[in-house]
Amino acid sequence: MEALKGVRILDMTHVQAGPTCSQLLAWLGADVIKFEPPQGDATRGQLRDVPGADSLYFTMLNCNKRSITVNMKSAEGKAVFADLVRQCDIVMENFGPGVLDRLGFTYEKIRELNPRIVMGSIKGFGSTGPYADFKAYENVAQAMGGAMSTTGVPDGPPFVTGAQIGDSGTGLHLAIGLLAALHQSQRTGKGQYVEVAMMDGVMNLCRVKFRDHQRLTRGPLPEYSVPTHQGMGAAPRAGNDSGGGQLGNAIRCKPGGPNDFIYVVVQEAVWEALAKRIGPDIGQPGLATDARFATIGERRKNQSLMWELIGEFALRHTKREFMAILNPLDVPCGPIMSTEDLANDEHIRGRDMYVELDHPQRGKWFNVGMPIKLSDSPAAIKRSPLLGEHTDEILAEVLGYDAAKVASLKAAGAFTAPPKKA
Repeated sequence: MEALKGVRILDMTHVQAGPTCSQLLAWLGADVIKFEPPQGDATRGQLRDVPGADSLYFTMLNCNKRSITVNMKSAEGKAVFADLVRQCDIVMENFGPGVLDRLGFTYEKIRELNPRIVMGSIKGFGSTGPYADFKAYENVAQAMGGAMSTTGVPDGPPFVTGAQIGDSGTGLHLAIGLLAALHQSQRTGKGQYVEVAMMDGVMNLCRVKFRDHQRLTRGPLPEYSVPTHQGMGAAPRAGNDSGGGQLGNAIRCKPGGPNDFIYVVVQEAVWEALAKRIGPDIGQPGLATDARFATIGERRKNQSLMWELIGEFALRHTKREFMAILNPLDVPCGPIMSTEDLANDEHIRGRDMYVELDHPQRGKWFNVGMPIKLSDSPAAIKRSPLLGEHTDEILAEVLGYDAAKVASLKAAGAFTAPPKKA
């Protein structure tokens, strides 16, 4: 039994944020109908690596869905859309402001067609406020949601993070909102509008930085390796500092390549054992009793030296060797894992987090697996759909159209782009 079996979603989203959400819900068992214009989701052709095949950008975000193409610029296409709205539990969109309204489908109209439907909407900055009409992309959301100002080295420029917290992070927020609204709709028979703004989602993921922002009104941030002081205002960039109650940082290991690092957190409880292990090897046999590192407060004051000493030891070992030394000491740590490392990692493969799939156009490829593990309804990951692959199936199965009606709609251009004017 799939957790969301029986839930039908009309997914009008494109690119990354919305498809992240709908793919997750499809993996949980929902019947996700990817509603595409005749030319398809733009990402089918973006960053294409196999000629004539859907790009990995598309395939990795649209697994387990069914695709229907509909020409919403035709009256017949709009009628098909209206019929699908009547048959679905959730409708999702991430168009620019006013696009659906101009097509004649305001939220009020959609609610009129199906009072119980939940409508999910992703916007860059939401539908209200002075930024409402601005366009947003991943890095714009990171910039305006607080992430970039707190990422990077202290004296350097701000950096975006490689994790797609603006797009995929927003999609995950939307999934939570849709499931909550669906639960309420099933109890009350009344749907509602669920909106997630990318800027808002990033800000939520930067919560600890707003913790530090407020702490600065009362005093410095002793866990930061960079100087801070009361009243300095913005939370600073602090490189790879842990930013938490315990000290943490990325330590270079041998042979010194770009990813030959391990992240180490020096908890209060592990310092003595760690110091006893590394001290003799670096000519510091008394490190465990050194007053400069005896307490968390002293280690904070002298953290640059502490990391230098740990780093001296680390350069004698590979990141995996250092991990093998630290784990028996209960020191929280982890090697910096590259995409290559993860693609070939036994742990990842064993947890089905890098899954091989087959595609009729591109052949064998891999997708990141389902991160949410349900004991009684594990996800079965299937390939993404070809453009319009399930159009006839959806028209017959979901809407009950007979062959004659489908043929008539096709002849009227309901599912194809109008011919280009000469």
